[in-house]
Amino acid sequence: MNVLYDYMYYIGAFGLIFIGLYIILVKHNLIRIIMGLNIVDTGVNLFLISIGYVKGGTAPIFSRPGIKAGSMVDPVPQALVLTAIVIGVAVLALALSLAIRLYQHYKTLDLRKIRRMKW
Repeated sequence: MNVLYDYMYYIGAFGLIFIGLYIILVKHNLIRIIMGLNIVDTGVNLFLISIGYVKGGTAPIFSRPGIKAGSMVDPVPQALVLTAIVIGVAVLALALSLAIRLYQHYKTLDLRKIRRMKW
């Protein structure tokens, strides 16, 4: 049980990634596909944060004497995830705006119907 507890964040991250991939591959509604893409993005962010986590680690500040570098949390994944969150919000906004334009043009969000229609 303790071993499973140590990998809980990895399991959650891969669970989110697989749920998002399932939604992207199976659903036909464009809004649901965009939400699946957002779930995959959240899973990848959780995975990156889980990689940089050190159990019992401290912030990477060298001002306190006696702290070894191995006991500090890696700040690079945290910075990458902050950047990825901003990029993910921008991609989500762009995808939703494209969905609005597609709905205005085709009057549907079902990708099967959109593929059958001609320009």
